Amino acid sequence: MATPDSSGLKLGINGFGRIGKLTVWHHVARKYFDEIVVNIGRQAGVSLEDVAHYVERDSTYGWLHGYLYGHRAEPVIGELDESSGLMRIDGIKVRFLRSQRNPAQIGWADHGVRLVVDTTGRFLDPTAGADCAGGSVRGHLDAGAAKVIVSAPFKIKEGVSTPPDAVTTVMGINASDYDPRRHSIISNASCTTTCLAHMMKPLINAFGPKRIMSASMATVHAATGSQEVLDRLPKVGKTDLRKNRSIMNNIILTSTGAARALRLVIPEMEKIAFIAESVRIPTTTGSLIILVINLQEEPTGQYVRREMINDIYRQAAVDSPEGYLHYTEKQNVSGDIIGLPKVAATIEGHETHTRTAEAAIDLANVPGVEKGFLSNTADMVVRIPVTQAVIYGWYDNEMGSYVNILGDRTVSIAELM
Repeated sequence: MATPDSSGLKLGINGFGRIGKLTVWHHVARKYFDEIVVNIGRQAGVSLEDVAHYVERDSTYGWLHGYLYGHRAEPVIGELDESSGLMRIDGIKVRFLRSQRNPAQIGWADHGVRLVVDTTGRFLDPTAGADCAGGSVRGHLDAGAAKVIVSAPFKIKEGVSTPPDAVTTVMGINASDYDPRRHSIISNASCTTTCLAHMMKPLINAFGPKRIMSASMATVHAATGSQEVLDRLPKVGKTDLRKNRSIMNNIILTSTGAARALRLVIPEMEKIAFIAESVRIPTTTGSLIILVINLQEEPTGQYVRREMINDIYRQAAVDSPEGYLHYTEKQNVSGDIIGLPKVAATIEGHETHTRTAEAAIDLANVPGVEKGFLSNTADMVVRIPVTQAVIYGWYDNEMGSYVNILGDRTVSIAELM
């Protein structure tokens, strides 16, 4: 029976890895959708019972019924039908499709699905046609979906524009950029971009982009399913040999698309020199962004200090109606963040640091300065005070931060369908 807040809509989920599985958990708990249709795209185990086993328990978050109702709860999965791939999870019908991997061949229309969340991490180019070899995100539209949400940043070739029917949004930052009359493919960015956007936006609002001379971030990121448990020989053509090393006992340098995606959700970032790096570590979830910004100080002599930065985040957390930004002065470790509901970023105010120093600028090396001006200047070197601030932001890159906010994005789109 539909719950009072249900939509009458069916939700499609393509892919059943970490994000796909936890998205099922989220929507079973939320009960907004009357039915969930999950495309696994292949046979799993020896029967549907093996799929139920995978759904029911999680090495990071524990048992599904414990997640839903606490440690005294009873199992919530039943009524398995092998032939139809159907089971009931806490009263919600969840159907598993186990044959087609190409989005265009899934047949969403046959199951009455108009809204799909693609969690595969494979179909990330909205410029690729539905008939693209190997599949494309547009294939979901050909298969009957009206809207597709991608649980990762788009990957579009350099120099190619985002199609007019596609958009990247982060809840609490630019969610209103989604236009239901125009957009059919929506990227929910990444867990790192979501956290970073909620860390940068309050600073831009407080100081303005002109005053932020440069910024950089490094994410100390938990392992993901794309990494190897043990060392493995790289596939032909692969140039990053580190991705084939064991995540269980290594710190691995890698890349992140957060810088590019951030410019899509916060246009002011185009005016700020910004660089982003990533380091993978042997934990299952719970990640950290270390953000460093350089601020040009104003001539008042009232320099930016640690408490000013913390006050910006304190107020931003209060002003966040969705509660996506959280500020704390407690001393946390990564495990404390796991499962924290719907928090994009937890600012650890205890570790905010600032330092101010003079930066010497040789005007003779500054492009655009007229020679006539330089000839009338006694000192070619000017000194300006610059404050460097370091801010730490935690995020649960799986359920707590990303999946819960992805769920909010999904329901917000469903409400406009």
